[in-house]
Amino acid sequence: MSAKALKREIRDCTLCAEHLPLGVRPVLSFSSASRLLIIGQAPGSKVHASGIPWDDASGDRLREWTGLTKTQMYDPDRVALVPMGFCYPGKASGGDKPPRPECAPTWHERILAALPADRLTLLVGTYAQRAYLPETKSWTMARRIRHWRDFLPHFLPLPHPAWRSTLFMRDHPWFEAKVLPALRREVAQRIR
Repeated sequence: MSAKALKREIRDCTLCAEHLPLGVRPVLSFSSASRLLIIGQAPGSKVHASGIPWDDASGDRLREWTGLTKTQMYDPDRVALVPMGFCYPGKASGGDKPPRPECAPTWHERILAALPADRLTLLVGTYAQRAYLPETKSWTMARRIRHWRDFLPHFLPLPHPAWRSTLFMRDHPWFEAKVLPALRREVAQRIR
């Protein structure tokens, strides 16, 4: 199946519709040429409204971290944007609900099969890291990120770039000093 046909099938998905307070609106982007894959959590309400992945303050911070321009980030031939849950899951106390558990097991394997094998996957946040680095499930996010070199050339774990990441960066100055420059180099190699 082509990447285009797969995206159409995903956009028609209603698997967890009954659990989505704002309805079904899968938000993702990819093509068979995407050599950088960014796996995040799930769209927030602003992204649900716009239909554009990472179209919020978190996206601004993620672009700053990676060195990507908006044009680069939203070019599916360069960057695949595939969350753990494709639709806005709703509010919970202290933030949004976790990504719906149906999405990743239903769709990720098929999406990954459509992408180039030599891609780099940025695992943004705990949900993506636990799913794709299962041997580190008991680790803290800080430990995973501190050991980022161990997961290359396939994966690079990052904190979620929400406003709380400023606290992470304050408490872990090595992230800005060591991880971000390496992240920008790795990203630049994939999006030429």
